[in-house]
Amino acid sequence: MKNKISEKQTENNLVKAFERNIKKYEDWFIKNHFAYNSELKGVKDLLPKGRGIEIGVGTGRFAGPLAIKFGIDPSIAMLKVARKRKISVIGGVGEQLPIASNSFDFALITTTLCFLSDIEKTFKEIKQILKKNGFIILGFIDRESFLGKLYLKKKEKNPFYKFANFYSVKEVIEKLKKTGFSKVEIKQTLSTFPEKLNRIDDIKDGYGESGFVIIKMRKNREV
Repeated sequence: MKNKISEKQTENNLVKAFERNIKKYEDWFIKNHFAYNSELKGVKDLLPKGRGIEIGVGTGRFAGPLAIKFGIDPSIAMLKVARKRKISVIGGVGEQLPIASNSFDFALITTTLCFLSDIEKTFKEIKQILKKNGFIILGFIDRESFLGKLYLKKKEKNPFYKFANFYSVKEVIEKLKKTGFSKVEIKQTLSTFPEKLNRIDDIKDGYGESGFVIIKMRKNREV
């Protein structure tokens, strides 16, 4: 019971942190537009066709440009901004998706993985809402990368990342396989720190060289 209360309190504090700092959040994408567009390009390279939803859509900074029409997020204030970007949104969390089974061809989680209280439960929920042969796409900072190590070092001083749990690529793939996904495709970008980029960065296969990693996996067929 205490753990559930603690998780709920952490979730509430996280939502409040984002709602208090929406302008700061939005300004990051403007100030670091080369990094932002590199991340967008990397995700787009692995994005399948079909009906998609972004889990943790926030203000729609990814769903909007990627033409993803649906999103879910616990922050009502951020969802108001996402609506202005023509995204149909609902309030909720990844660990308990208020969405019917077999509803989407793919689900995207971008820069939100580290804020989930239970990634394994979220992956199970996503599997449930995906259609047969549907895909999950994750874009996140690799904990083992130079960028992940920097974020960990400065975690407590950041209004958002002080609530974060960063993951390595191997950990994420292991959790995805455990919850019923296979056929891994991986891309990477951000070969240097976001503020140092002076152009849209290259998108490379694999991981280990860059800070931002994109993973695509397919829902296993039910036996």
